[in-house]
Amino acid sequence: MKYAKLRKLILLLLIPLALTVIFSGSYTNATAVTPETEAEEGLDEAITDDEGLSVGLTLNSNSDDTTLSGTLQILLVITVISLAPSILVMVTSFTRIVVVLSFTRQAIGTQSSPPNNVLIGLSLFLTLFIMSPVFLQIKEEAIDPLSANEITQEEAIDKCVDPLKTFMLEQVRQEDLRLFMDIAKVDTVESADELSLTIVIPAFIISELRAAFIIGFLIYIPFIVIDMVVASVLMSMGMMMLPPTTISMPFKILLFILADGWNLVIGELVNSFSF
Repeated sequence: MKYAKLRKLILLLLIPLALTVIFSGSYTNATAVTPETEAEEGLDEAITDDEGLSVGLTLNSNSDDTTLSGTLQILLVITVISLAPSILVMVTSFTRIVVVLSFTRQAIGTQSSPPNNVLIGLSLFLTLFIMSPVFLQIKEEAIDPLSANEITQEEAIDKCVDPLKTFMLEQVRQEDLRLFMDIAKVDTVESADELSLTIVIPAFIISELRAAFIIGFLIYIPFIVIDMVVASVLMSMGMMMLPPTTISMPFKILLFILADGWNLVIGELVNSFSF
């Protein structure tokens, strides 16, 4: 009895909702039956009480309006965003820039100035500046046609890879390419464009590290000279307990300012990339 009263109470609450759905559907769906309407999915539920009274509920949904392309595009965007830091470090000019700026800070002797956030931010903006022609080409040849449904996703990925691969091949050394070709047991190819990314990317990374270390060595030379001069002066004065770096750091900062060091370092760093 207790459950029968509960079912009747639920029935009384659902009857107004069912009547509203039925009457509203009779006004909105007062059109001719077409194959499209017959293809619509319906969900019929019947609620029946103890006295045999039944009420029908019909819920229709247009499955033709839902497509999978939007979901795949969102998934593709999320994947690219998650891999963006690795892509930025591996296939762009970011590696050389951030290593050279780190060498510059260490050569001056200021261990925490500029801070890491400033160096990384400057490296990011310099990377955008250097890579802007490549990014613009990717946008025009891959992203815009994909958004307009003119090419498939596979074609868009290929068109995104080609400009980055061309940029890397312009910076990589032939010795580094040959190293990874030998490791991968690839004998000869007609052109470097035929090489896979598994060979080009690691060769590009070690080429960038080599170039960054060469630039860092050249930056270190004048500051090492200052350290040697200061150390010699302190030794001649008998001040052996005074750390030479404490005295030489202001002179190194002064030399860097008088030589307009940031202008020289950034200018030569950007010009070191062949376009």
